[in-house]
Amino acid sequence: MPKTLPIVLRLCLCATVLAAAAMWPTTTVLAQALAVDLELVIAVDVSLSMDIEEQRLQRDGYVAAFRDPEIHKAIASGPNGRIAVTYLEWAGPANQQVVLPWTVIDGARAANTVADRLEHAPISRARMTSISAALQSSGRLFETSASRGIRRVIDVSGDGPNNAGVPVVPIRDELIAKGIVINGLPIMLKLPAGFFDLADLDLYYTDCVIGGTGAFMIPIKEKSEFLTATRRKLLLEISGWEPPPRIIRVQAGGDRPQSDCLIGEKQWQRYMDGRFPN
Repeated sequence: MPKTLPIVLRLCLCATVLAAAAMWPTTTVLAQALAVDLELVIAVDVSLSMDIEEQRLQRDGYVAAFRDPEIHKAIASGPNGRIAVTYLEWAGPANQQVVLPWTVIDGARAANTVADRLEHAPISRARMTSISAALQSSGRLFETSASRGIRRVIDVSGDGPNNAGVPVVPIRDELIAKGIVINGLPIMLKLPAGFFDLADLDLYYTDCVIGGTGAFMIPIKEKSEFLTATRRKLLLEISGWEPPPRIIRVQAGGDRPQSDCLIGEKQWQRYMDGRFPN
């Protein structure tokens, strides 16, 4: 820089150069982000209310789906021909574990590798059901992705309402405001028989959990549906298809009463009041 320039002008030029240099790493990171058609967080419930067989069926549903040629075809049919996936197991507020870190699937070979990794990974188990914490963790996972998707989706499954951590609705709404879609897979295999069971879990998911453009949920009411429902849901999410009308959508409900989105917290409080009376 010429010494003949006034000192103030020289300082301004230096500041401009430093400011531009500070922006270069960010620009480079954004430029290097891999374009994908979908960033998908698969968030599965491993709370103790699900027995070991159910948890194995849940995992096997995703293993089979990622080995399915129709899933491979759906991935290849997108504009970029690839998606990014991560798999999260969750239970209570302090129990979220990434089983599969962000992985790009760009064909059958990569999809089968994901299936193999999921098949052989241990399944964790923990207490409580915090859908809100699962959604929070899922949202943070997008910040760690090295890809940038046309769509961002959280695929959350569970067998009960939120009963721990913060309420679920504000977290859901915060994620929707960021353009993230939340789809649901409520697991309804057992007849309601205890403190924490909810007969209309599918309606609870519709009113309190899922959301965003085109959000949908598919309930599982038979063990055989772990395979069919999981495959179907992934096909819809990967392809970006509009879900068929018989799938309950976020706008559904008609004149029925709105679900109590704090029902899980109230169930837990009643249980605690009965166990530890004042």
